[in-house]
Amino acid sequence: MSLLLAGDIGGTKTLLSLWRQSLERPELLREERYVSPAWNDLAPMVRHFLAGDAAAGEPVAAACFAVAGPVREGTARLTNLPWRLEAKALAGALELPRVELVNDFAVLIHGLPRLASGQTASVRDGEHDPQAPVLILGAGTGLGVAMGVPTPAGLQPIASEAAHGEFAPRSRREWELKEWLRADLGIERVSIERVVSGTGLGHVARWLLQVRHPTGDHPLSASARRWMEAGDGPSRADLPAEVAGAAAAGDPLAGEALSLWLGAYGSVCGDLALVCLSRGGVWLAGGTAAKLLDGLRSQAFLEAFLSKGRLRGALEPIAITALVDPGVGAFSAACRAGMLMA
Repeated sequence: MSLLLAGDIGGTKTLLSLWRQSLERPELLREERYVSPAWNDLAPMVRHFLAGDAAAGEPVAAACFAVAGPVREGTARLTNLPWRLEAKALAGALELPRVELVNDFAVLIHGLPRLASGQTASVRDGEHDPQAPVLILGAGTGLGVAMGVPTPAGLQPIASEAAHGEFAPRSRREWELKEWLRADLGIERVSIERVVSGTGLGHVARWLLQVRHPTGDHPLSASARRWMEAGDGPSRADLPAEVAGAAAAGDPLAGEALSLWLGAYGSVCGDLALVCLSRGGVWLAGGTAAKLLDGLRSQAFLEAFLSKGRLRGALEPIAITALVDPGVGAFSAACRAGMLMA
């Protein structure tokens, strides 16, 4: 069986992994995590990784690199990293016969048919129509969105920038949150991602802290202040995780923040499910999928997903599944690398 190279490339970290091709699903041989900004390009990082002894002299037959950003005609420029990647140039520099660049959420579509039971958890029972599109959303640092359309050759991924559409408030509270975010961040418009993401949960909590505890006397007030002062740097504390933890411990404000955030997430999920009529299923990925599984199963999320007026019936049959394996991006890239050999 052939060796496959997979990469999950982000502005902060990159996960490179080596896999062995098999009939059902690729088998992981070795993986290594790199600090992305410590390298001036992807090629030398990959050469360092392949210098390891796991390959035992066997050549890599194909490589797929999932990148956090749009890919066009085999070229990608990462938003938070000064790299311009070209599939053909990488193939030449690494002496690999097949190299493909794929958006980091579109690549997940390739992994869906080969997932094992331990990589998923049910959020909402329903149908998986094999003849219908599927939808993947992932709330992490940002919000990733992709769709898959069934074809005779399998699911065809369609990358999307739907997360950067306008956030649409459903209530007075959400309108007040949106207006506060616009003023606080000094921005002209508030995108969906500003609210529906792990970062968004932090902003929701900051808003409630300012409204309810303007003197900074809440246990989360100091964390929220430090979180904003740190900006987007690697030393930034994980305020969203603190909010989720405080909510689980029974803190009323944190619980309110999480409930509001889950409602916004569920509503956006329902909107996008209507866009593509994803009767093949909705899949939730990203860093929050496993960490907030109970919240995603709550009425705060599920009722917001279904609450679409006359179109509620169109959403009721749809199953929602969480991707709880943190390595699912690399796994999906390995699946795609194997497909390049067909």
